[in-house]
Amino acid sequence: MKRSIFISLLYFALLPFSVLGQQTGKWGDQGNGTYINPVIPADFSDLDAIRVGDDFYAISSTMQYAPGMAVLHSRDLVNWKIISHVVNDLTQINPNLNWNKMDSYGKGIWAGSIRYYKGKFWVYFGTPDDGFFMSTAENAAGPWTPLHQVWKVSGWDDCCSFCDKNGQLYFIATNFANDPKNNKKYNIHLFKMTSDGKSLLMESDSIIHQSPGSEANKLFRINGYYYHLFSEVKAEGRVLMMKRAKNILGPWEMRQLNHVNKALDKEPNQGGLIALTNGKWYFFTHHGTGDWEGRAASLLPVTWLDGWPVIGQPGRDGIGSMVWKAPKPINIPNMEKGISANDDFDAHILQPQWEWNYQPRADKWSLTEHPGFLRLHAFMPVNQTGSNILLKAGNTITQRSFRTTSNEVTIKIDIHGMCNGGYAGLTHFSTAMTSCIGVKQFNNSRYLTYTSQNKDSIGPEMKNNIVWLKSVWDYQGVNSFFYSVDGKLFLPFGEKNQLTWGSYRGDRIGIFNFNTAQECGFVDIDFFHYKY
Repeated sequence: MKRSIFISLLYFALLPFSVLGQQTGKWGDQGNGTYINPVIPADFSDLDAIRVGDDFYAISSTMQYAPGMAVLHSRDLVNWKIISHVVNDLTQINPNLNWNKMDSYGKGIWAGSIRYYKGKFWVYFGTPDDGFFMSTAENAAGPWTPLHQVWKVSGWDDCCSFCDKNGQLYFIATNFANDPKNNKKYNIHLFKMTSDGKSLLMESDSIIHQSPGSEANKLFRINGYYYHLFSEVKAEGRVLMMKRAKNILGPWEMRQLNHVNKALDKEPNQGGLIALTNGKWYFFTHHGTGDWEGRAASLLPVTWLDGWPVIGQPGRDGIGSMVWKAPKPINIPNMEKGISANDDFDAHILQPQWEWNYQPRADKWSLTEHPGFLRLHAFMPVNQTGSNILLKAGNTITQRSFRTTSNEVTIKIDIHGMCNGGYAGLTHFSTAMTSCIGVKQFNNSRYLTYTSQNKDSIGPEMKNNIVWLKSVWDYQGVNSFFYSVDGKLFLPFGEKNQLTWGSYRGDRIGIFNFNTAQECGFVDIDFFHYKY
């Protein structure tokens, strides 16, 4: 018996932490001075991160969700909070990102960079169709300056700004849409910028790297060297590469910084290289291969070898590999763990964890019409054909779905203001598959309704004005819906669903209200309670 127990313990000790994590569901701050990756098991993609004094800041791409480009803050690199968004109005980028278009899935705000110099924060980001934009702020929590278009261009991405020691500003980005005759190479370009950071000096353009898939650009100056960090597609998967030079225009020497096991590691690559005040270094990164939860965030220790920052655990070849468990970089007593998700809608502004699907219609939602509630007014979808009507219906407000062993969201909704044709409720939202539970009104009556891929299952008539709706999902992303008419007894309704990834985004849990017949009706959301 003792021998079998020893063998079982040895088996678990030898498992990669990615596999062990799938067995235990552990993540983030363990409360004992260690952490387990991912530190955020949800869709925080295209990360960049910096340190300013004793604080850490990161940004994450948001595609078509509004407000855009999430800004996060941490004191220990493990526990993070969303504190703001850079872009309040997505239509400043493109009118197709508005509620009356809704045809830009997979587009919108892609990767960018956050830097701090000249006394303020600078965020630059790209879009695949509309080029590059920038904004600044004295406080990362906002307000951010109105969005400025740096360069209107298509087929470019993954930009970063850099301030040299003499104050000269630089800009680096990838052109991924080259002439196919050029072997479909990705060209990485370096430009000088004007002193205000709002324009590129086109005559300074130089190509500093070329390969069949190089992105995730970051620039640094460390110990007298210029370092260019980027990702590149190799036979093993997308890995981190670095070039360094004494002169920013080269000549450059190059090293690979990490190995990947694509199936287990999910390709950590896009991220921020961060120096602590004690001399230690870390890399805050997303996993580039997304599952139903999206591209989750991990923190990897960095070891400097021969002047190169090796990402993860260094191997005999001097190249790093994924680290799934490590001591925390900084231990702060009584640190609050986990990203805020609950909302009782008592404030006059939306909490920063919320993002709408596309720029919302400003006159169709309110936190003040019925204080203490989120009121959603119903209006007609842009298009009612296709396999997923929610993709064309405004007033869907979302949060990221976490991948933990136990996840539960409950909303309390007042439906007394609904009209015929209205449908309101709770949804798991993805471009690949959406599922909903809610209340649908027709023939002057209201019925509990479950929907998956535009197919409705009609349940009992809802006689009360107050309904509680709940979704519960597990580590594998299989969810079930429940409803209650008293807030105590919850009954299952509908089928189980596999949550999915689509258009570079993980699953979202959200609240919706639309009307397929007329612009009429509203619902009031009392609370959104999220346990994970």
